[in-house]
Amino acid sequence: MTRRFTQVDVFTRELTRGNAVAVVHDAEGLDDDALRAFARWTQLSETTFLLAPTPEGAAAGADYRVRIFTPGRELPFAGHPTLGSARAWLEAGGVPQRPGAVVQECGAGLVAVRRSADDDGDGLLAFEAPPLVRSGPVDPADLVAAASSVGVRAGDVLDAAWVDNGPGWVALLLADAGAVLAAGTRAGTGPDGGPSDVGLVGLHGEGTGPDGAAVEVRAFVREDGTWWEDPVTGSLNAGVGQWLTSGGASVRLPDRYTASQGTALGRAGRVRITREGGSVWVGGSTVVGVSGSVAL
Repeated sequence: MTRRFTQVDVFTRELTRGNAVAVVHDAEGLDDDALRAFARWTQLSETTFLLAPTPEGAAAGADYRVRIFTPGRELPFAGHPTLGSARAWLEAGGVPQRPGAVVQECGAGLVAVRRSADDDGDGLLAFEAPPLVRSGPVDPADLVAAASSVGVRAGDVLDAAWVDNGPGWVALLLADAGAVLAAGTRAGTGPDGGPSDVGLVGLHGEGTGPDGAAVEVRAFVREDGTWWEDPVTGSLNAGVGQWLTSGGASVRLPDRYTASQGTALGRAGRVRITREGGSVWVGGSTVVGVSGSVAL
C-alpha cells in the first residue's frame, strides 16, 4: 500500500543546507524489519515513522508517536527528526491537542515541540530537551578513546562530559571553533571501546561566528565499526546546551545562543539554544523538500 511521505530539511532556511529526515506517515501495520529496511534504503541520518500514540501517551497529551531509525539502529530520541517529524505532521494537517504546542511520544517519553513566537514563515520550531540519562565527568579511558576516534589529542580537550539523552553522547570542549573544524575521524580505525557518539564544541571569537554563532559543533557516530559525521544534530546540541548553560562546564554560555554545525560537510546548520528556568529549548528553521507517497 502507499503511505504519505515527507522529507524535511532541518536547522536551515535553505533546502540542502541542513540535515534531512525522511518521515513516513500512517505507519501502522509495518513490522520492525520493514522499518529497518526502509531506513537503510533512505541512507539518511534518520528516518521516522509516525503512529498513533499509545493509550497512555494519548492520556498524557501526546499528539502522535514516532519511531526513529538510523540506517543501523533504532534511537529512543533524536533532535532533528523530532523537529522534522513535527513539521511533517503539521503540514499533513495535524491539529495539536494543546494550541501552540505539539507533543511527541517517543522512546524517551513525551517531548514538547513549539512554534517560535518570532517565526517569520521559516517553519521555526523548538523542542524541549529531554532529561539526560547520563551526565557528569568522562573517565580517563573513555576520554582517550573518544578523542582518538575523532582525530583529537586527549591533552587538547579543555573539558568533557556525558551529555547523553538517548543516543549516547559524550561532548568534548576544544580550544576554539578552529580546533573543532580541524578534527576528523579515522574511519574504521577507532578503538572498539569507549563512546560510540562523540560531539565536539568550540567557541567562535566574538563577532566571528557565521550568522552570529557562538560555537561550532561537530557530531561523530560509530555504527558497525565505522565512524561517520552527522550534518546537524539536535540531540547533541540539546545535551551541550544543558551542559554549557548550567555552569557545570569550564565555559559558561549565555541563556540564548546559536550554534553552527555542518560547516565541514558544506552545510550551514544553525541551532538556537534557549534556557528558560530549568528547561533548555532547541530550535531551528525547517524546510519541506519532498512531499508525496511511498509504497510500503
